[in-house]
Amino acid sequence: MAKQTKKQSKSASVTKMLSRGNGATVAEIMKSTGWKEHSCRAFLTGVRKKGNLLQEQRPDGKTAYRIEAAFAEATGK
Repeated sequence: MAKQTKKQSKSASVTKMLSRGNGATVAEIMKSTGWKEHSCRAFLTGVRKKGNLLQEQRPDGKTAYRIEAAFAEATGK
């Protein structure tokens, strides 16, 4: 019998994306999860209320969001 792996939740997947060095844009989150834009923004609001969510401008002009590294390390995410 093959081992079954537990599927990662969408919110865990987005949190991982936000923990990357360059963060994630709303469009990237939408593509990854299949969520609509308002759902992505609601998720980002929840993350912001829990800790440090940074909003940054990428060189290409797109807005990216990421979780501050110190917060990600402290929460183990």
